[in-house]
Amino acid sequence: MAKSPKATILIADDDRSHRLMLTTMMQEWGFDAREASDGREAFEVVRTKPVDLILMDMRMPNMDGIEATREISSYNPSIPIVIVTAFSSIPTAVEAVRSGAFDYVTKPIDFEALRVVMDRALEHTRLREENERLRGQLARLQASELTGSSPAMQKLLEMIALVAPTDTTVLITGESGTGKGLVARAIHANSARRQKPLVEVNCAAIPATLIESELFGHEKGAFTGADRQRKGRFSAAEGGTIFLDEIGELPLPMQAKLLHVIQEGVIQRVGSDVTVPVDVRVIAATNRDIEKLIQEGLFREDLYYRLNVFAVATPPLRERVEDIPALAQDFLTRFSRKNGKTVKGISPRAMDLLLRYPWPGNVRELENAMERAAILLRGEFVSPAELPLALQTLEEKSEAEDSRFDPGDIACGEADLACIERQAILDRLKETGGNKSEAARRLGITRRTLKLKLKKYGVATEND
Repeated sequence: MAKSPKATILIADDDRSHRLMLTTMMQEWGFDAREASDGREAFEVVRTKPVDLILMDMRMPNMDGIEATREISSYNPSIPIVIVTAFSSIPTAVEAVRSGAFDYVTKPIDFEALRVVMDRALEHTRLREENERLRGQLARLQASELTGSSPAMQKLLEMIALVAPTDTTVLITGESGTGKGLVARAIHANSARRQKPLVEVNCAAIPATLIESELFGHEKGAFTGADRQRKGRFSAAEGGTIFLDEIGELPLPMQAKLLHVIQEGVIQRVGSDVTVPVDVRVIAATNRDIEKLIQEGLFREDLYYRLNVFAVATPPLRERVEDIPALAQDFLTRFSRKNGKTVKGISPRAMDLLLRYPWPGNVRELENAMERAAILLRGEFVSPAELPLALQTLEEKSEAEDSRFDPGDIACGEADLACIERQAILDRLKETGGNKSEAARRLGITRRTLKLKLKKYGVATEND
């Protein structure tokens, strides 16, 4: 992925010839380059000049790479630091990553691999800055669930930021539990109507015989039990926004009346011949396939086009797996405080299950799982034992499959995927000098999962 040619790379290395080589390479790639002969000088450059990424040698006089990484990360944690180290110093490089470095590369440098790491680091920074910009636009939103650094969430936040300042009718679609209500509240909270009411209506929860009165109101005596005038939800939302959730459940006769309200900007209360003008923005949401409902004759096509002026799709949790750790921790922190518990975090085994589970109930299901964990927890870290049965079953199934596996059954011509995975594991172990934790990190799995796979493939390593 091409990066901005104006990005500035700081090269910190006490070896002048190595600095010159890297500087030349950066310039050939279209970057600006700055140099520092040790960690202390690198820190001074960061304090006085803008830097987008740092290539930091591990061993330097005055201030080594690890100390410089700590100092710079403390001063400006947004600058990604890539450690450059000898192959024999990989454990120290891992320590540097824990100290705040983004990643590391080994000497002699594989320039193709270096470019990949740099592109990934700069892209990470770009996404974070974009997220901060969008969150600045959404600063009035009080909902931690509507956060995330995944591409899917970035797109959603951008769509909200674009449509919120307008008066456009919005249709929010998505599976149950994906946060459609949060999106509607975010749109209203960041609109010019935010000082006026946001009235939420669950169309599926109101009986068909009462929905017209609920939405548009009624006059006294309009029907049995109507002992006083009722203004209705549209009037209550005057000047603000009405959020019609589960719009797909609205009866057909009411769909025609809602279409008239959107087109003409007037309502007519039950039992009245007089129309009342209303100034209300309409946001609707559904978890159903409206186009399929249209084909079945259950939803008006003209109303669909009126509602679908601006469509916003909320992504399911399985399409934003990167956001699960932060969401889970946020929920866990909230419910731990609520239940008077002291929780430090989520164990690797439990997190592995959270990441592998498909979450059919989406964010709402994750929230419920973390509330359950906070209630059941007796120690300081959430383990699989505190997770719902569906996730525990997932672990049991995985372990059962591992125990049934016979490594002698693998033949590259018969099980190519297994061979590819085995070779990938061996390659990462070789790259990391046998460091299982670092190999697992590069493979994107937990250390425990790596050990299970090593056992699965009959791979013996030191300290097994």
